[in-house]
Amino acid sequence: MYVSGVVRAEVAAGGDLDTAGAGSDVQGERVLRTERTNGIPPLALHKMRTSRDTSLPLPAPRLRRALVTGTWLFALVLSAACAGGATTAAPAAGAPTTALDGPRGMVSSASAIASNAGADVLAAGGNAVDAAIATGFALAVTHPTAGNIGGGGFMVIRFPDGRATTIDFREVAPAASKPEMFADSTGTYSSRIHHRTHLSVGVPGTVAGFAMAHQKYGVATWKQVVDPSVKLAGEGFALPPGLASSLAGVVSRSSYPATVAAYSKGGTAYAAGEVMRLPDLAGSLARIRDEGRDGFYRGETARLIVAEMARGGGIISAQDLAKYEAKERAAVKGTYRGYEVISMAPPSSGGVAMIEMLNILEGFDLKAAGHNSPRYLHLLTESMRRAFLDRARFLGDPDFTAQPVERLTSKAHADALRKTINLDRASPSEPAQVAQPEESLETTHYSVVDRDGMAVSVTYTLEAGYGLGAVVAGAGFLLNNEMGDFNGKPGLTDSTGLIGTPANVARPGKRMLSSMSPTVIAKDGKLVAVIGSPGGRTIINTVMQVALNIMEFDMAPEAAVAAARIHHQWLPNIITVEREGIPASTVSALEAMGHRVRVGGGQGTAHSVMVDQRTGRRIGVVDPRGRDAGAVGR
Repeated sequence: MYVSGVVRAEVAAGGDLDTAGAGSDVQGERVLRTERTNGIPPLALHKMRTSRDTSLPLPAPRLRRALVTGTWLFALVLSAACAGGATTAAPAAGAPTTALDGPRGMVSSASAIASNAGADVLAAGGNAVDAAIATGFALAVTHPTAGNIGGGGFMVIRFPDGRATTIDFREVAPAASKPEMFADSTGTYSSRIHHRTHLSVGVPGTVAGFAMAHQKYGVATWKQVVDPSVKLAGEGFALPPGLASSLAGVVSRSSYPATVAAYSKGGTAYAAGEVMRLPDLAGSLARIRDEGRDGFYRGETARLIVAEMARGGGIISAQDLAKYEAKERAAVKGTYRGYEVISMAPPSSGGVAMIEMLNILEGFDLKAAGHNSPRYLHLLTESMRRAFLDRARFLGDPDFTAQPVERLTSKAHADALRKTINLDRASPSEPAQVAQPEESLETTHYSVVDRDGMAVSVTYTLEAGYGLGAVVAGAGFLLNNEMGDFNGKPGLTDSTGLIGTPANVARPGKRMLSSMSPTVIAKDGKLVAVIGSPGGRTIINTVMQVALNIMEFDMAPEAAVAAARIHHQWLPNIITVEREGIPASTVSALEAMGHRVRVGGGQGTAHSVMVDQRTGRRIGVVDPRGRDAGAVGR
């Protein structure tokens, strides 16, 4: 069981970390607390063991490095069998340091508890793929706003020898899908049907994707990578503040009884620090652990999904579930000033659009313009405008529509687009050219690097925060509403952002277009960074700006992730800038060039792992925009 504890957020260089003192009872469980020794403050990580007999001695913990963001630092479980590595606590959110140095493996994600699950697998001898799978399953428990087994996403893998591949586990449209399915009885497009009914649920891909990645590239046993999430859900964990606050809102608004039952105490929201157990989810994860992918796509879990579809008017059938297949695809690759950029190919648009923008920007002297200067942001905006136009015109599921990936990612295409950019004035964006479909900001990304240099970048999602918001009764997991990423209605394109181009309309078995951009950067054959972000259509631009901060401006890891970001997506024709970090004078200068500018909140959470090119040490970077995030390393 995981129990919260408030500790100091300090780091001391060098010295030995000892454990001292006795266990104490917390909510009926025995907890070993680490005390300050040798001038080092209490640790953020504690070894715990669940036992009805609290007189049983606890084994001494094996410790590892950890960085946690949030309004407090909370305790995490460490496997009793984990090996090696010293643990230090790092500053909480708001402190200047958001990077953690690890000599070997590193996991950085939106949940410190989930990062720890992945780091445990690394410590036990698993590789980066194993750790990514363990982290992903744990996120389904501890980060339910986007972590999932009822959704889908993408995994980019770079091997130590420089080869790369990707796993596409994007959701697919059920067999009964059709292009006009989101229209009401009058034939009028309905946003409610498209995004907020059981018709918006795509056939989930996460479990199949993780199973394929493990079968092809994992070294740990399947039980080793799934069991941590089973224990988290069954034994419970103490809610960190961000999740507690988020779930309180979900419970108060939800119209789904199974959701309220799963994530509250009889309708009363959990408070931060209280232990939440998810027994139905534990049961679903245990079936996955014991039966592999068939434990989700066949048998009891599949029966419960089909029953949920019948209750809610959805169209996923047992046959849809049994037929689902993840796909291994070639990565899309580009170059920028000697760096290699490896990312996800369609049906994700992220890699193609990002490489197209980098190719355009490579022809400008961005250092001379100055980071986040008006000229620099103008050039970024104009490259974004053009790439997002191409995204909407051409990209979709490559199994249904020919994708001009080679042309869009070519230097020649970028050269032609660069010539259309006025250095002093904003370009127009017209609805007649194309618009963008609605896409939720609620995704999650995590990054893993192991001791051998294998790198894994994963972005996956339920689409909206908590997906449809419906927990499958008896199965305990949330359903996606990913069908909302298909175009709303064929031929319906307007200035509000709706798009009706044929490349991304719903058809049976088709994957919906995505902006997810899990990315790996290398140079001279050596791994440099593993990056990505949530954020809907902003994902592409967030990841590109982090990449530029690394490749163009040589920023330190924490600065590269923390720097202020902007977004433009062709239509609506507005630049969104983060409130913190972009001064009013820059906004005024952009407006003088003809740009419309909107000041918004934070953009994305780019939890990353970078590699010190001199020492080879892994550096886990937690985006300070996240609340409960954490990096854990060996």
